[in-house]
Amino acid sequence: MKYPRLKNFINGNFIESASDRKLEVISPGDGTLLTEVPLSDAADLNDAVSGAKAAFQHWSKTPIKERVQVFFKYKYLLEQHLQELAALCSEENGKTIGESIAEIEKCIELTEFACSLPQLVTGELLEVSRGVECRTEHVPLGVVASIVPFNFPSMVPNWTIPNAIALGNCMIIKPSEKVPISCGRLAELLTEAGLPPGVFSIVHGDEEIVGGICDHPGIEAVSFVGSTRVARLVYQRATSNYKRCLALGGAKNHLMVMPDAIPGMTAQNVAASMSGCAGQRCMAASAMVGVGNVDHIIEKICEEARKIIPGENLGAVINKASKERIEQYITEAEEQGAKVLVDGRGTKVEGKENGTYVGPTVIDRVTPGMSVAKEEIFGPVISIMRTNTVDEALAIENANPYGNAASVFTQNGGVARYIIERASAGMVGVNVGVPVPREPFSFGGWNESKFGVGDITGKSSIEFWTKLKKSTIKWNAEAGVNWMS
Repeated sequence: MKYPRLKNFINGNFIESASDRKLEVISPGDGTLLTEVPLSDAADLNDAVSGAKAAFQHWSKTPIKERVQVFFKYKYLLEQHLQELAALCSEENGKTIGESIAEIEKCIELTEFACSLPQLVTGELLEVSRGVECRTEHVPLGVVASIVPFNFPSMVPNWTIPNAIALGNCMIIKPSEKVPISCGRLAELLTEAGLPPGVFSIVHGDEEIVGGICDHPGIEAVSFVGSTRVARLVYQRATSNYKRCLALGGAKNHLMVMPDAIPGMTAQNVAASMSGCAGQRCMAASAMVGVGNVDHIIEKICEEARKIIPGENLGAVINKASKERIEQYITEAEEQGAKVLVDGRGTKVEGKENGTYVGPTVIDRVTPGMSVAKEEIFGPVISIMRTNTVDEALAIENANPYGNAASVFTQNGGVARYIIERASAGMVGVNVGVPVPREPFSFGGWNESKFGVGDITGKSSIEFWTKLKKSTIKWNAEAGVNWMS
């Protein structure tokens, strides 16, 4: 075991879980046993909530301009430890070191946005009648929780940590039990940056802790990122307990490729979108819809896919079960009549034979009824469907139950605008394979890709992590009495 058994982080200290249950953490890159993670119980969660509630009394009263000073320091520490954090991310998740560096760079950008919050939550003040003022201010909720997935061990936690805490809340995070190490390092950096004990806590665990977070009366709001099946359950359970909840689910993102698309640029974008982070991201291109004759572009996509080498510029999928599931999707599509142009099944990497790799896979002649066309594969696989018109392509995109992202590749501005207006997705790209907004624009999909109101990052997150207080003030008696007072 490379690292000591993990502990929870409560009241500023790493402490043993009250539970005896534990789970091994295996590196998908080479099969190394990294550590063991505790599967905490209700006693651990109660301790974290108690500590957070006590810390909230002081932290919420600290002016926001003072609170964000912690995140100025935290941003500096992320920059200083970028290579270390990226190596840890790569080790526990299996993604390439370049992808892990990009993940930490995004953490830095997210933190930078949090540092700007004092300028964004100034509230409003208006004289609404002679001698009468109305004022609004953003007030923190209290103790909040964030349940995060395995595919971005550092970035997704930082979707919520800087904003929620800078806005005055105290946060409890439940990392994925598959990649639990990075969050502990983030806790150390937050402490070094000056965050007081109890403001940030980590409670490791599985579905028992997820349910406990949804049920705990001391937690005011819950964010979740994961599969649609679990996102729906978390949203239903948390809101049934009268909590705010924003639960992001899965995706089936469609890239619509027009015959006039620039072949080289399109192929590079499509291949990178479907294979980046081994396809284990909710913004990955999973389905491509070719409109008209796009054979020349598909040939280029295959050329680009063959340049993607497992173990070099393509990381591992998270575990053996995922590898088997992804390969079964490919086999099933082939049996149903689809044509596998680039086949990533049975991939082994020399020197990393215990790693769980799936090579880049391009499947053509897919029909909308096939599982690879409808379901989230979460691997480096692109399924290509064919249509004759833009409206037929949009009908396929609109029919899918998800709504995270969609993109169009074309040089025709009218076609691009037509698809932007009609795609049923919260994030749309033109000649962009991964249309993730940059800060301060927010991240969030539609339909079954999101349950709840608002988005999880950017300006939109302010409304989720705060409540609005309205004050009406009159000091001067000479203002008299009118319908307002």
